[in-house]
Amino acid sequence: MTKTSKAHFAIAALAILMTAGTARADDGPGRYMETGQAASAPVGHVGFCKENPSACRTGKGGAVVVKLDRDRWAELIAVNAQVNRSVKPVTDIELFGVEEYWTYPTDGQGDCEEYVLEKQRVLEARGWPRSALLITVVKDTNSAGHAVLTVRTDQGDVILDNQIEAVLPWYSAPYRFVKRQSPSNPARWAAISDRRVSTVASLSN
Repeated sequence: MTKTSKAHFAIAALAILMTAGTARADDGPGRYMETGQAASAPVGHVGFCKENPSACRTGKGGAVVVKLDRDRWAELIAVNAQVNRSVKPVTDIELFGVEEYWTYPTDGQGDCEEYVLEKQRVLEARGWPRSALLITVVKDTNSAGHAVLTVRTDQGDVILDNQIEAVLPWYSAPYRFVKRQSPSNPARWAAISDRRVSTVASLSN
């Protein structure tokens, strides 16, 4: 795909997202994930917070969503592609000799959590609010655990992923969503109520 066609695709995708319904953060199932009761934090994230306490500290402002315009949309696409290109996929066993270890990919290698942490860090450095950048645990199309980054916008929750190049509305991702960080406290997690019939069907095929 050429740069011009990629730009046209990005604009078209944003237009579809912005006309998909009323933009309200309390719409529930649909544009926004429905979260409920507290969930246990992934073991890897607990360890990450111990080593990087500033990344898991509650911010001074309240939870917010980002106003999504063409420039912001283009920035999400660019950061997603940049990090996906710059990190080589390597398992935690190969890198660290353990099943689960979360850290920043300082040596340019890592698994899905390293991709997510780096995207979160890059976007925050560019001025995106931490409360709108939430690590999210899903089951992928092979029913394996996987991590993606949820970005909370006034047009809905969108997903940055290392398995899928496109930045998608969460409801278009072929995953079963399990839990994600709390927007008010990055060290806490909440369960996601994912009731999309299409997701269940795709995972069972």
